[in-house]
Amino acid sequence: MTVYLVDDHALFRAGVRAELEQVSDGITVIGEAGSVGEAVAGIARYRPQVVLLDVHMPDGGGAEVLRRVRPAMPEVIFLALSVSDAAEDVIAVIRGGARGYVTKTISSAELANAVSRVADGDAVFSPRLAGFVLDAFADRPGAAPVSDPELDQLTHREREVLRLLARGYAYKEIASELFISIKTVETHVSSVLRKTQLSNRYELSRWASDRRLV
Repeated sequence: MTVYLVDDHALFRAGVRAELEQVSDGITVIGEAGSVGEAVAGIARYRPQVVLLDVHMPDGGGAEVLRRVRPAMPEVIFLALSVSDAAEDVIAVIRGGARGYVTKTISSAELANAVSRVADGDAVFSPRLAGFVLDAFADRPGAAPVSDPELDQLTHREREVLRLLARGYAYKEIASELFISIKTVETHVSSVLRKTQLSNRYELSRWASDRRLV
């Protein structure tokens, strides 16, 4: 089974490669990428069976990789592997076409099993995350996740800023986390306040919590 790794941390990629190949004789990591552009080019070149996909990267993240790759290569299977367990992140990549979503707390053996299962056609989620997907697809088997008009008006970057803001991050910390300037963070927050018609970060935090973005 051929696997391609996408994550912006080289040390993490090296660890995943070593662990996967150690615990499973049937898995071969044939390539890796640290950015969206590298991922799109590498997947097109190597045509792996499964892509292990990080959700958050400085230049667009997993959702952007899916958007650019899936139409041209629908046979490639994507499994999200992220530190984030936010409902917004889970639903975004599932909407984009990922077959599953697991967090980086997963063990090596469990990850190898998850890769094998998605390759066999199963959908795989860390236990807590499965509930997000079930709620999104509730009473609509085979349909796209239920849309939230208020949430859908926000851009992907605005949602990222909002999620971190609601978790108590200061503007400087958000800028560092997302590799953007403090001024850009302020601009996104102003835009979110305007679109949601809220007055301050505390109201935004409650709004985000109600939508399980935190």
